[in-house]
Amino acid sequence: MRLFVAVVPPVEVVEHLAEFADPRREYPDEDIRWSADETWHITLAFLGEVPEYKTDELAERLEVAAKRQKPFDLSLGRAGAFPGVADARVLWTGVRDESDALPHLAMVSRSAANKAGVTVDGRKFTPHLTLARLRRPMDVVRWVRIFDTYQGPAWTAESVQLISSRLGEGPSRGAAYDTVGEWDFLG
Repeated sequence: MRLFVAVVPPVEVVEHLAEFADPRREYPDEDIRWSADETWHITLAFLGEVPEYKTDELAERLEVAAKRQKPFDLSLGRAGAFPGVADARVLWTGVRDESDALPHLAMVSRSAANKAGVTVDGRKFTPHLTLARLRRPMDVVRWVRIFDTYQGPAWTAESVQLISSRLGEGPSRGAAYDTVGEWDFLG
């Protein structure tokens, strides 16, 4: 099972961003694959393929980590691209986290996975929500400038989710996601 750990914005936050993004997503460009609203999330730890027998311990360890986390406020805004604006493969909106809780939550989520014997993608954590994937590297400076003007409403993150990803089964042949487990922060 292909898994990742994430914070998922509430429906009203997703709708607010979708309202801003929709007119831009109508721009015809076959090299840009816009992410579907229902797939928007903030990845804390990408785990890749995880054997079924490891998921119970992984879930238990994520639950323990969540119970130690206090709810915290977030909002979406700013924009960027991976690996860079001039040669982008991913266009994203940033996450404002004034309490700096997301990096800590990413660290404890990755630690929980490691303790469960699950290998975690070692990339540096950059809080973001993926807006689009690009079929080939391209300059997205104008898209970054447009999405840089977006500022979403604040919300309180109150849980972490373990999500399975099925490539090619979602909207526009993208990934389809299913929540495997969700644990509330108790702090």
